[in-house]
Amino acid sequence: MTRDHIDAQQAVFDAHHGDSGDLPVMRARFEHNGSPRYLLYAIKRFGLDHAHGFHLDVQLVSDELESGMETIRSRLHEGDTDLVDTDYLSVARERAAGADIVAFHPYGQTVGGLVAHEDGDVGGLDDLPGTRVGVTRRLDKNWILTRAACREFHGFDPAETATLVEADSRDHLTRLIREGTVDAGFQFWPLVPELVATGPFEQVLSVSTLVQRLSGADRRVPIATFLTGESYLDAHPDAVRGFAAAAHDATDRLRTDDALWDEIGERLMTTDDPVVVRAVRTGWRDMAVSEWDQTRVEAMHRLFDHLKAVAGADALGVTEIPGGTLRPIDHL
Repeated sequence: MTRDHIDAQQAVFDAHHGDSGDLPVMRARFEHNGSPRYLLYAIKRFGLDHAHGFHLDVQLVSDELESGMETIRSRLHEGDTDLVDTDYLSVARERAAGADIVAFHPYGQTVGGLVAHEDGDVGGLDDLPGTRVGVTRRLDKNWILTRAACREFHGFDPAETATLVEADSRDHLTRLIREGTVDAGFQFWPLVPELVATGPFEQVLSVSTLVQRLSGADRRVPIATFLTGESYLDAHPDAVRGFAAAAHDATDRLRTDDALWDEIGERLMTTDDPVVVRAVRTGWRDMAVSEWDQTRVEAMHRLFDHLKAVAGADALGVTEIPGGTLRPIDHL
């Protein structure tokens, strides 16, 4: 993705930023190719932030190592941003390391898909041994979940039987898959439709199936959450609650408004191919989670415990979810 395209996306948000007036400002810094920007766009497009008593300021950043939790933690600590998103395993790792962060609202089951050449030898998890597998980073949740599933259901650990290739960014991972440098890659779900539509590739596995199978939960368990710093939460609790309400309303809108997705395809995607836009729309609606309560938090803890039992604390990078990490809005 070129800098010009990132700037063009930023201009789309800037057109809706307007004046914050006397409202508390929540600064959001999100990846230029991440799916949360669709929800953030809906919030800004329909003025849902002001309707819920805060002003959302959105800035898009590159994912070239900028999505690392060290950077996220430093931004929240140093006051560069008030809102980011990441998977709850990463939040737990960083809170256990002393980060002043809290997850307060779900985003969804933002796991990826295993993409391989349609004429290749990888058709599922059983085919991973002996292959080169691409991931963004070694602690990528897709890789952790896959290791757990392979150990639990297939009797091997791909960390021992496959060669892992870390791409450091989603864009670079796409290049590795297209060039055949890896036999298969765990790409983030919004980028899979274009890969499949524009090349001889197929998604051979949706990691979401592993999440539900490992968790044993009936309802969709969120993996990604929105988080803020404890200091911002203490200073602006109404703004944090306002974001949760705005995100809920925006999710409802994205679930029902097909015309909004056409607009998103035209303004925020690298392609406005209706086939790709519809695929992303379907995927987003399927993964989004807007309701979060103690029951689902408990399910997230059970999933964590299962992953730890199967893959080990070293694979997760943390021994437990520290108290206070996951706080639904009614517990703030």
